[in-house]
Amino acid sequence: MSVHWRAAEGFGRAAAAYERGRPGYPQAAIDWMVERLRITPGATVVDLGAGTGKFSRMMHAAGARVIAIEPVAAMRAELASAVPGVAVLDGTAEAIPCADASADAVTAAQAFHWFSGASALSEIHRVLRPAGGLGLIWNRRDTRDLLQAAIDAIIRPYRGRAPTHERDQWREPMMASALFQPAGAQQFRHEQTVDRDGLVDRVLSISFIATLPDDERTAVGDQVRKLVNQPPIRLPYLTDVFLFRRR
Repeated sequence: MSVHWRAAEGFGRAAAAYERGRPGYPQAAIDWMVERLRITPGATVVDLGAGTGKFSRMMHAAGARVIAIEPVAAMRAELASAVPGVAVLDGTAEAIPCADASADAVTAAQAFHWFSGASALSEIHRVLRPAGGLGLIWNRRDTRDLLQAAIDAIIRPYRGRAPTHERDQWREPMMASALFQPAGAQQFRHEQTVDRDGLVDRVLSISFIATLPDDERTAVGDQVRKLVNQPPIRLPYLTDVFLFRRR
C-alpha cells in the first residue's frame, strides 16, 4: 500500500522538526486509554503511523511492549534514536508486518486520517487478539486561543486537500465497519510550552507546510516567528481519544 505523497514527502523532510516541535499527549489520556483497553504491563501494543514516537514512548513508559510501525524512513530514524527499547518496523496500516492475533491493542496517534479506512481496519482486526482494543488519539489546536487562531490563519490557505482529522472524515469507514464496536470517547485538555524556535518547528512539521517550496516554507516560518516576542509560549490543545473493541 502506498503512502500518501504529502505524508511521505512532508514527514520525510520535516522529521527532525516534528521531533523537536510536536507535542506529546496528556498523561490523563494515556492513563484512561490504558485502563479502558486493559493494557497491562507486558501487553503488546502495535502503534501505527508512529512518526518519531511521540505516542510510542508514552505507551512504553506505561509498561507495554510496543511495536512501532512507520513507513517514512526519516521518521523511523528519529524514532529509533529518541525511543530506545521500542521495536521499530517499516510498514503501513494497510500492510502491518505483524502476525495474526499478535497484539493486545493497536493505537494510532495523529495518524488514522492518513489511512485507507476499510483496508486499515481489516488489517488491524487481523493482528488484534479476540476482544483486543483499538485506540485513536488526536491533539487538535484549540483555536479559541488567539495564538493558535493566528497560526491557523497563516497555514489554512496552504491546506488544500491534504487529509486532516479536523473534518472527522475518519468516522465514516470506522462507523461503517462491522469489525469493531465503540468502547468509549473522551476529550482532554493539553498544553505545550515552547520557545520561538519550537513554535516555528511545530508549524513547519505540518505535512502540507513541509512540502512547500523552500521560499514559501521560509516565509511561513517568518510569519509565525513574528507572532510572539519571547518565551514561554503556551499552545493549548484539545486531545480527543476514541476507543473501539474488536468484534
